[in-house]
Amino acid sequence: MDRVAGKVVLVTGAGSGIGRATAKLLADEGATVIVTDINRPGGLETVQQMGGRARFEEQDTSREADWKRIIQDILACEGRLDGLVNNAGIAGPFPSTFESETVEQWQRILSINVQGVFLGCKHGVPALRSSGGGSIVNLSSLAAFLGTPNLSAYGASKGAVRQFTKTVAIDCARKGYKVRCNSVHPGVILTPMGEGIMPNDKVKDRVRGSIPIGDFGAPEDIAYGILYLISDESRFVTGAELVIDGGMNAI
Repeated sequence: MDRVAGKVVLVTGAGSGIGRATAKLLADEGATVIVTDINRPGGLETVQQMGGRARFEEQDTSREADWKRIIQDILACEGRLDGLVNNAGIAGPFPSTFESETVEQWQRILSINVQGVFLGCKHGVPALRSSGGGSIVNLSSLAAFLGTPNLSAYGASKGAVRQFTKTVAIDCARKGYKVRCNSVHPGVILTPMGEGIMPNDKVKDRVRGSIPIGDFGAPEDIAYGILYLISDESRFVTGAELVIDGGMNAI
């Protein structure tokens, strides 16, 4: 119950799904968690489920002003920042091929999935560094390794997160910042977003059949991987890709 005891961790997009499961697990393991989401009711519900070691802040991760406000508030209230989980993301309409996707859809998905991660690292790294070092976990996807003809912008955005994570990791390591940065790559997880791309039981059965382990992942499966990367157990891990997908990337 103390794998991240005493740490202050910011988890974006924690109003549901993987973000909520991660925030709850980190708190259970001793962290003080700042829950953020553009979805205020969802974020408040997460905090309500967590008990005392958490608070909520509304945040649009695509807006730099929100990042500045959140980081400054954490340093003022908690006095430090030890971990950042850049989890907030969207998939967009399904299906969305590159021929049918609008520029507006493309830009919206990249503004949240890529720009949000960029801004998190840009403003999070100085705060982590000033706190003596820490860990950033960027949520990418199995889609970063595979073609995604029905989720064009989503796949492109997650590929960008995979690469950018390595850039941040090496830059921080070479500069001696003591800030690690790793990416997590979920496969098909039963979250509100995951359910959105599987509109009926027939599709679910087909997708389930393509997963070597024989079942979908749960948000908690991803949360445990994030917990490891936020904890000091992973002190020698940076620039790495943690794939949690039931074996799909091994096919």
